[in-house]
Amino acid sequence: MKYDKEEKAIVDAYEKGRMALSTPTKKEVEAIKATARKTLVKDKRITIRLYAHDYQGIQKRAIEMGIPYQTLISGIIHRYIEGDLISKTG
Repeated sequence: MKYDKEEKAIVDAYEKGRMALSTPTKKEVEAIKATARKTLVKDKRITIRLYAHDYQGIQKRAIEMGIPYQTLISGIIHRYIEGDLISKTG
């Protein structure tokens, strides 16, 4: 598995015994579950118009990835909003 710098530091610290895992409390587990439920709920529906070429390209990529094209579109939008997609120009 490939780690970024911060993840590698955490794994190294754990493996060298400088860090120990703890069991979350029931309250923490419930909070994590509640956050996960909220994260996974898609409660808004939109309609968009696409160029035929873009629509076909999205469908092709989704098939290659083995996911529905709507999931791919939603994922692209989410990554853009979170700042994970950046422009090649600039």
